[in-house]
Amino acid sequence: MLRVISANLNGIRSAVNKGFLDWLPLQDADFICLQELKAQAGDMTPDMLAPPGYHGYFHYAEKKGYSGVGIYTRRKPDRVIVGLGVAEIDAEGRYIEVVLGNLSVVSVYLPSGSSGEIRQEAKFSFMQHFYAHLTELAQAGREVVLCGDWNIAHKEIDLKNWKGNLKNSGFLPEERAWLTRVFDELGWVDVYRRLYPATEGEAYTWWSNRGQAWAKNVGWRIDYQIATPGLAEQAVTSSVYKEQRFSDHAPLTVDYQNAA
Repeated sequence: MLRVISANLNGIRSAVNKGFLDWLPLQDADFICLQELKAQAGDMTPDMLAPPGYHGYFHYAEKKGYSGVGIYTRRKPDRVIVGLGVAEIDAEGRYIEVVLGNLSVVSVYLPSGSSGEIRQEAKFSFMQHFYAHLTELAQAGREVVLCGDWNIAHKEIDLKNWKGNLKNSGFLPEERAWLTRVFDELGWVDVYRRLYPATEGEAYTWWSNRGQAWAKNVGWRIDYQIATPGLAEQAVTSSVYKEQRFSDHAPLTVDYQNAA
C-alpha cells in the first residue's frame, strides 16, 4: 500500500505550532506533499526540514513569507526536479517532483487570481505553461501523482456557493474548462472523484476565513491528487482530515494498492 498526503499549510511555521508535525507520524504516509510553506530555508527547523523517518525536499519562493512547496518522502529519491524551467514561475516556488524508479510524486501550488487582474493573468500564464508540462509528463512513461492546491474548483459539486462564484477566480469558466482538458484530453485522473463521484460537503478542502465558512461548511474542493490512469486505478480510499485544523485547508489522503 502506498499512502500519499497533500496539505496546503498556509505557513509551515504556523501549521507546526498547531500540531502538524505531531499529527504527521500518526498517518503512516509514504509521501507528504506540502504547499504554501511561506518560509525560506533559514526559517526551517531540523524537524521541518526532515521529520523523523523522512527526507525533505523544497522549492522556496524568492519573496519572503510567500508560496513555496515541499515533499517529505520515506525513501530517498533517484532524482529531485525543482521548478518548471520558467523564471517568473520558479521565482514563486510552485513545483517540486521526486522520482523513485517508475514513480513520480509532485507537489504543486497554482497561483490564486483572487487579488486582482494582474494575479489572474499570472494564473492563466502558469496554466498555459503547466499544460505543456502536463502533456510531457503524461507521455513520460512513468506513473505520476500530482498533489496540490490547484486553486480551481472543477464542477458545481465542488463548492457550496457555486452560483455566487461563477465570475470569481477559482471557478471561472476558463479555469474549469482548462481542468476539463487536463482530464479529458491529456488523460489525467481526479483520484478523489474517481472514488467518490457524488460526494459534496465531505469533499471540501478549503474554507474562507470570512463569514463562518468553516463552521457552516461553506467550502471549496481545490486540493487534488491527480494521477496517471494506471496509478489512479490503484486508488482504494481517500479522505479529507478535518478533526484538527492546521490551516485554512485540510489535508487530503489517498491510499493506492500495489503501487509501492
